[in-house]
Amino acid sequence: SVFFQEDARQQYCDLIGSLVAAEGGSATSVGAQPAGSSSSQYETLLVTTENNITTIKLNRPTKKNAITTEMYKEIIAALEQASSDSSVITVITGAGDFYCSGNDLTNFTKIPEGGLEQMAKQGGELLRQYIKTYIDFPKPLVAVVNGPAVGVSVTVLALFDLVYATERATFHTPFSQLGQSAEGCSSYTFPKMMGHAKACEMLLFNKKLTAVQACDLGLVTEVFPDSSFQKEVWTRLKAYAQLPPNSLFLSKQLIRSTERELLHRVNDAEVERLTERWLSDECFNAVMNFFQGRAKL
Repeated sequence: SVFFQEDARQQYCDLIGSLVAAEGGSATSVGAQPAGSSSSQYETLLVTTENNITTIKLNRPTKKNAITTEMYKEIIAALEQASSDSSVITVITGAGDFYCSGNDLTNFTKIPEGGLEQMAKQGGELLRQYIKTYIDFPKPLVAVVNGPAVGVSVTVLALFDLVYATERATFHTPFSQLGQSAEGCSSYTFPKMMGHAKACEMLLFNKKLTAVQACDLGLVTEVFPDSSFQKEVWTRLKAYAQLPPNSLFLSKQLIRSTERELLHRVNDAEVERLTERWLSDECFNAVMNFFQGRAKL
């Protein structure tokens, strides 16, 4: 397989490393240090609790909140912390103009001593745990989508309880373009939510949705004018956070209980397929072509 040829591997790393450098990043950097965060243990997030709301803000605005390996781990930790704190609801949003641009380029440069097979195995286990954290999250979980969303940040939205989006937001899952496959339980949640044909348009054929289109298909709860987005959404969330917490908690458990085991099985199956895809020639060539296309821009 071309994936195990040393020269191809080196070419892959060199190309991505040069792209990261061209974008002003570092192959070893993990993100911006949050200024004035109430939870200083996080390097890539701003985590605050106020008015019975824990807010997890993706805090790499200069990188369009692209998710590094470290960021995956921090989001898992922040959600686990929020699940047992005193807040009533938990919110995830992004700093700056983007909600999240999907995986960071640097994730593909850190090949461990065990080689690409080990990288795929580690990446698969991290993704499995990441999605599991959303499936099992016990409190009402709200996405405040402040701008464009890409990849896994889109697919996991179907595991949230509310998704509020600005009219500027777009939703894009370019998995087949990168030789990959569905993740975030979307192979189950998307067809169930929007019907088989519309789900395939997104997951197989990379269709990018506007906020209004995503709302019409059930992925987004409500769309707001960009000029009043933050004010309208947070006014509403502060009111929701005054509702009886045990009632919200128990009601969510009832709603999720009918599908929790199924969602875990879907997550396991998707991760297994993705791990295979990451080690395939087809995925390698698709990712290389994508990055080379970006390098020419």
